[in-house]
Amino acid sequence: MPSTLLTSRDPRLPDALLERLRRVTGDEKHDSAAHSTLDVLWVLHDRVLDSPGGDRFLLSKGHGPASYYAVLATLGLIPDAWLDDLGGVDSPLGHHPDRLLIPPVEISSGSLGHGLPIAVGLARGLEIAGETGRIFVLVGDAELDEGSNHEAIAVAARWSLGRLHCIVVDNASASLGWAGGIASRFAVEGWVTADVDTADHDGLAAALSARGPEPRVTVVHTAAKGA
Repeated sequence: MPSTLLTSRDPRLPDALLERLRRVTGDEKHDSAAHSTLDVLWVLHDRVLDSPGGDRFLLSKGHGPASYYAVLATLGLIPDAWLDDLGGVDSPLGHHPDRLLIPPVEISSGSLGHGLPIAVGLARGLEIAGETGRIFVLVGDAELDEGSNHEAIAVAARWSLGRLHCIVVDNASASLGWAGGIASRFAVEGWVTADVDTADHDGLAAALSARGPEPRVTVVHTAAKGA
């Protein structure tokens, strides 16, 4: 039976994307983690990312990557046939994305707390090398409990990494939370912040397309885990 998450979403999500997501089975315990990222992943890849211009996307929230795989297949970046064998012996699609097996994937992820520090280093390196392109990294709200992320948030602002854009998918998974909300944790360090509902595709596109001299964070509010 199809998940209700796949039958009651914003109608702006294409049927082809939802159909491909239905094919990615075998990791149902991470359905909530996966589906919470679907809208923002689609808007980012369909309307914002400029790959020829050097833009890169890092999925730090690597557990439950079903939505990411469905987006890549819908855009023709991986074969549709791969979707039917998640975690199979010979399948390139694992329960965490592997950059050595899936060409579009920038980093192998799944160990929480790694993506944002890697994105900071990548953004700094591209700046030093004089290369173009923005760096987008998607993390989960609970993932921000990791200390490595707090260090990365501070360093990115000190270096004024304007090409860096962090996307935090907030499905109320964090154990502790932050006074004033997630965006406040970034704002106090000098980041430019935005809060957007996951169903507001135009709002997502506008927030993710914004540019400036400082790092930016977009907090994407979605249904609470288990709701």
